Amino acid sequence: MWATAVGVAKVRALETGRENALFRDPLAQAFAAAGGLWPAPSPPPGDEAARRRRLGVAFSIVIRTKFLDDLLRRASASGIWQVVVLGAGMDSRAFRMDWPEGTRLFEVDTAAPLDFKASVLRQEGAAARCERIPVAVDLREDWPGALAAAGHDPMAPTVWIAEGLLIYLPEDAVELLLARIGAQSAAGSRMGLTLGSRGVIERFGADAAPGSAASMWVSEMPDDPVGWLAGHGWDAECHTLRERAAAYGRPMSTPPQGEERPGGLISAVRR
Repeated sequence: MWATAVGVAKVRALETGRENALFRDPLAQAFAAAGGLWPAPSPPPGDEAARRRRLGVAFSIVIRTKFLDDLLRRASASGIWQVVVLGAGMDSRAFRMDWPEGTRLFEVDTAAPLDFKASVLRQEGAAARCERIPVAVDLREDWPGALAAAGHDPMAPTVWIAEGLLIYLPEDAVELLLARIGAQSAAGSRMGLTLGSRGVIERFGADAAPGSAASMWVSEMPDDPVGWLAGHGWDAECHTLRERAAAYGRPMSTPPQGEERPGGLISAVRR
């Protein structure tokens, strides 16, 4: 699945090259190139539906990246010095964002993507702007134990990021992940999640190519994500992609398809 993370890096590299980019990720092109995804192949001719799907996914990656960047800046400004990125993939926030002195950023993922990432970082001579701590563990295993062994302090507030992750997990695994995050979160901790919007699997996954990201999507958001997270001990706000895109000066060109349901960009605070 880590190849999907390299695909996300390709999208971030393309955004970085825009004059009015919503963020700059100087390492993204190196990750994409090392993974064999740069330059991007041409889309198959005549497949307009596939082209629109790819554009839609890329657009959502750009908006969610900006959304979570902003959430992290606010959390950092509030004094939170612990950051945990779950399923970190090719996330480069430790390198591309400005962090206050004393920030510790834990990147939790399996060994394969972390090893690939480390090789690219060495090649690029990249220097983190905070204390970056890779934690090689499968999220299906005892990742809280591995995180604690790496130095995470559950008594101090943490900002958690699960970006593009929950959609790949079955419902019981999502519930377990949220319970484990909650158990490691002091009051005042924050969390940024992206959830698969209702109907996304039907729209994107039905005819997805085997092995593609969309073919591995299994989980959509609950009908009431704010209530769902309240049950896990979090006060949450829910935002739609359309709403955030407009706020960032990158409005969606397609009109809403009927009444839009709660969105999949979530910010939350631990009670």
